[in-house]
Amino acid sequence: MKNLFILLIAFVFVSCKKSERYGPLNLKNGQEVELLVSPRYASDNDPLLKLPDQVDAGASLWGFDQREPGYTYRIKARFNRDEVPLQDGPEYYFVFEKIISKAQYKGTEPFTVQLITNYAVGGPAIRLNKTGTDYYMIPDKLQLTYANSTVQGQLEEIWLNVQEIRANWQKGQRPKWKGIKATVVQDPQKFGKAYLVQQLQFID
Repeated sequence: MKNLFILLIAFVFVSCKKSERYGPLNLKNGQEVELLVSPRYASDNDPLLKLPDQVDAGASLWGFDQREPGYTYRIKARFNRDEVPLQDGPEYYFVFEKIISKAQYKGTEPFTVQLITNYAVGGPAIRLNKTGTDYYMIPDKLQLTYANSTVQGQLEEIWLNVQEIRANWQKGQRPKWKGIKATVVQDPQKFGKAYLVQQLQFID
């Protein structure tokens, strides 16, 4: 009888753990959901929405390496809540499982991306690289082309500062600006691979 009672308590405990819900949407650990991923990859306005009601998903998405800028995706993902989160990591997040649908975004309105990111460990970093004559916000993933020679010169100025920082990293050198905001559109010549930079704003 005593053993039966212990088993019953254990069953109730496990059942309660399985039914616990987390995050702003009260999701269960391991619950599968459908999400809507925006075409504005890495932008200031890059919402992740839970379907079908299209509300803010309230957590980040991990593992969606196939994502391309300029495309809207419906995907299936699994909600994950860590019992012991990684240091400086989120308690819960979504893990990508599969693409349900993919559609090219037809809009042409500009949006903004930040070229300086502040990391909890390591401080601010400039998100710009250069291969040959091409500038990249994310190497081999997201190129930054330029609308005119003024923007080209500004990108080169930023790149020179990146090189200075890398050469003097042991001295703790930081970017010469507090922020860099780029106004961009999808580059029609390299759709899904590049943003066309129309303007750069430097914040001192």
